Amino acid sequence: MKKRIAILGSTGSIGTQTLEVIEGNPDAFEVEVLTANNNVDLLIRQAKKFQPNAVVIGNAEKYREVSEALKNEPIKVYAGTDSLNQVVQMETIDLIITAMVGYSGLIPTWHAVNAGKNIALANKETLVVAGELITRLAKEKQVDLLPVDSEHSAIFQCLTGEIANPVEKIYLTCSGGPFRGKTMEELQDVTVEDALAHPNWDMGPKITIDSATLMNKGFEAIEARWLFGLPSSKIEVVVHPQSVIHSMVQFEDGSIKAQLGLPDMRLPIQYALGFPYRIKNNFPRFNFLDYPELNFSQPDTKNFRNLALAFKAMDAGGNIPCILNAANEVAVQAFLERKIKFLQIPDIIEQTIDGVSFVEKPSMDDLIQTNTETRKKAQLLTENRK
Repeated sequence: MKKRIAILGSTGSIGTQTLEVIEGNPDAFEVEVLTANNNVDLLIRQAKKFQPNAVVIGNAEKYREVSEALKNEPIKVYAGTDSLNQVVQMETIDLIITAMVGYSGLIPTWHAVNAGKNIALANKETLVVAGELITRLAKEKQVDLLPVDSEHSAIFQCLTGEIANPVEKIYLTCSGGPFRGKTMEELQDVTVEDALAHPNWDMGPKITIDSATLMNKGFEAIEARWLFGLPSSKIEVVVHPQSVIHSMVQFEDGSIKAQLGLPDMRLPIQYALGFPYRIKNNFPRFNFLDYPELNFSQPDTKNFRNLALAFKAMDAGGNIPCILNAANEVAVQAFLERKIKFLQIPDIIEQTIDGVSFVEKPSMDDLIQTNTETRKKAQLLTENRK
């Protein structure tokens, strides 16, 4: 039987590539639900092409536009966050890919897990903000959390068949972003355009800036902590500019398993959708002769402080990772809007963390409140930097 897929964030980078994978495997998958926040035009085109059971436009003000465009299609149209939280619980959904960007993906994922839906997780902020709550609920509901990020997919693939073998360490590889090797002086006046010019991956603007600051890798470390049940002492980041080795696992005997491939997000997406089976495709193949050298180095946490801040937040626990994420989202948006400089991003994050109350064992309500409070404080800090 075909696996019926819901894509939360179908108009973004991961969402559009997921639809490419589904289109290439019409006998294996079909689209059940598509959602977007604001990109009405693309959502409408996707809906007409893939004929889902339902679509949700997050911005309720755009409901009429979507509804009018799809009035002659056999597609249900909903709008708003409440509708999104309800749609993910539909009985007809077999797998949900959470491709929404940032904190916005948390609550829909929470409702989906609570409804017993298996998740292909591309929204790392879900586990950054509420890793303990989400993983505990997934275990209770017997829900699979299948990683979509290339690094976590690599670790997941390396661990398959190794259930009886304890992990000594995992290595998350990192391209280093567009500013790898830059000095503090060289980073003083980098532009938004400079930061968006990622050397290897094609991603949305927010994630691309996170990659430039190394916060993306910090988030991935926190996500790995919850996905694989490992302390920070067993998680190491290694800069690997070629982005060919997507991550590695070291076992107690010293053996290391690595997953390799070209930097193409369709590969981990397809693996998550098809798990436990690998699906044949015609994607470009990796050739060792094209990469005669693979290089590795330590990340620069002095000039790229966000990575160190993320590990610090992971060790602090409680609601600190939630504060980290909210402050980062505000700071990155301010940078994209040219309100602050690149090097001011970690300053705002660190000052915000120091200014928000610590909650050791947060509930979901605590995290929602923390997120709101953090954004207000971070926003004030960005405005004071003008």
